[in-house]
Amino acid sequence: MSIVVNELVKVYGEQKAVNKISFSVQKGEIVGFLGPNGAGKSTTMKMITGYLSPDSGIATVNGINVTADPINAKRNIGYLPEANPLYFEMYVKEYLDFIAGVHEIKNKKQKIKDVIELTGLGAEQKKKISQLSKGYKQRTGLAAALIHDPEVLILDEPTSGLDPNQIIEIRNVIKEQGKNKTVLFSSHILQEVQAICDRVIIINKGILVADDKLSNLQQHRTTNTVRVSFKEALEPEWLKRLRGVSRVTKLDSFSWQIETSDGNEVKKQLLELSLQHNLNIVSLQSEGGSLEEIFRTLTTSNKE
Repeated sequence: MSIVVNELVKVYGEQKAVNKISFSVQKGEIVGFLGPNGAGKSTTMKMITGYLSPDSGIATVNGINVTADPINAKRNIGYLPEANPLYFEMYVKEYLDFIAGVHEIKNKKQKIKDVIELTGLGAEQKKKISQLSKGYKQRTGLAAALIHDPEVLILDEPTSGLDPNQIIEIRNVIKEQGKNKTVLFSSHILQEVQAICDRVIIINKGILVADDKLSNLQQHRTTNTVRVSFKEALEPEWLKRLRGVSRVTKLDSFSWQIETSDGNEVKKQLLELSLQHNLNIVSLQSEGGSLEEIFRTLTTSNKE
């Protein structure tokens, strides 16, 4: 159960939407696929699922070349595209019955019942799809992607249109599915990616700029942030004089944000400063780069 992408290229006119991207995702992995609008995420996903043919390169799903044998490849894939295609005049159960028939699923009634329960569609199952909110339309698309119990899930913005409670429910569904499946999903909600994924792939302008565990990306950041609050007010120059400090930002009368290459060293110096000048530290914490900071750094540094 795996996705292997090797040197994928897709060109539109004079623009390389995807430029020699290579990566793999294995069973039991939930990998976040990130990039700004127009970076090539959806194009890559469409090539992996066989809905677009690459101009060069190969995508395989469970060892099946998607271009050479698209039908067999698609049998292994559950795909939720960004523009969720649904038959709005169908009822939810009717639509899922239709999708189950396309996949030639045995015991359709039980499968439909199971996937409705899994995606929280119970209260809406007898409605026409056109009557559903955007969030429930998204759930219907997810149910259709899951109904044939695929080994590989490709989810393009699966939480789009969901309210915070629904996001948590669908997050749990994805995490549960990821225990025994290969999951690649994109999202603009970086907090969701951080909550679900250990590993992220980031592309920018069609080029892969990061593929690593989130913890490693955070560890290799050159800048860390230290936040400190004092009981007393003090001048920013006191903090700027500390070794390794690159920037000091005042958050309020007593709180400061310090950017540094060595968070532990700055924390040590802050404790020494408080002892020397009889200051009271109320709180002191450091953090590596958040996913948002990492994303911005990797996708803005190459701007022309």
